[in-house]
Amino acid sequence: MTQNTNFSSTINISLIVPVYNRPDEVRELLESLSKQIDMDFELMIVEDGSTLPCSDEVKAYEGKMKIKYFAKENTGPGITRNYGYERCTGNYGIFLDSDCIIPPHYIATVKKSLTNQYVDAFGGPDKADESFSILQKAIDYTMTSFITTGGIRSGSKKLDKYYPRSFNMGISREVFESTGGFPAVKFANTKAAGEDIELSIMIYKAGFKIGYIAEAYVYHKRRTSLKMFLRQVFNFGYARVSLSRRNKGTLKMVHLLPLFFTLGTGALLPMLVLFSWNFLWPLMVFSLIVFLDALLKKKSIRIAGTALLTSYIQLIGYGCGFISGWWELCVLKKENI
Repeated sequence: MTQNTNFSSTINISLIVPVYNRPDEVRELLESLSKQIDMDFELMIVEDGSTLPCSDEVKAYEGKMKIKYFAKENTGPGITRNYGYERCTGNYGIFLDSDCIIPPHYIATVKKSLTNQYVDAFGGPDKADESFSILQKAIDYTMTSFITTGGIRSGSKKLDKYYPRSFNMGISREVFESTGGFPAVKFANTKAAGEDIELSIMIYKAGFKIGYIAEAYVYHKRRTSLKMFLRQVFNFGYARVSLSRRNKGTLKMVHLLPLFFTLGTGALLPMLVLFSWNFLWPLMVFSLIVFLDALLKKKSIRIAGTALLTSYIQLIGYGCGFISGWWELCVLKKENI
């Protein structure tokens, strides 16, 4: 196929948001979208079998922007995003998560970037808003820091290829029609998720170009408890094994770093008990680096201290998820989807 480098047509944006029992989050999302500098966009809210619908929240904003609301049976976020795209009218669809807050310049920034240098698909970063809790800011640091490998695995431009994530990901209608959107399966095992990475792989294989728009960021709340965060990163590790089985050659050394950290930490603990506390030094040095880096970036001792905890949770949780995925999918040969 021929890639577009200049796009002569008008960029008509449709925002697609899958929702599952998140009316409060949707209210905040809608409020942020109502303050866009450029209000020329279509918003698709797709309820994915929610028992706590957000229909009242949507009705409150119907006069402020063009909104379409759908309620469907639960099929998972990937299929729900496809459902929204199939019913939108824009020539460029952007997927957002319900727990995002969108800065006022977002729509205008995306249109300007795609008009000046068109790409078939794009992704943007996420940040922590000042209103977020200490834990949310600590998780934001952990998920975006190169020290914890979060900023590497999540798709930095410093890797050979950039893989957008579905909380802030745009694809043209041509891409959607060519690839079919997110893998059309409901993950029976939610640990095997990773539809956004798989879609990115499909986009590259189809010959399309994916770009990164640094200024098209969103404020992403991520998880609001340590338990939820642990479950999430565990699933990320498990999903990486699942993805590598379905897409040969996509597993890179960087994806194994949390595994090595987990195994190394596990090996050090008995050394501490049986031999000497000197074996603690590697973890102490790592902890100091994380703390100082988080302190420098977040300007808060409390956030830096919490980031130290979330960094260990992320690395070890991801590593344990990877081990679990390898054991179940590669050794026991279980079918994950």
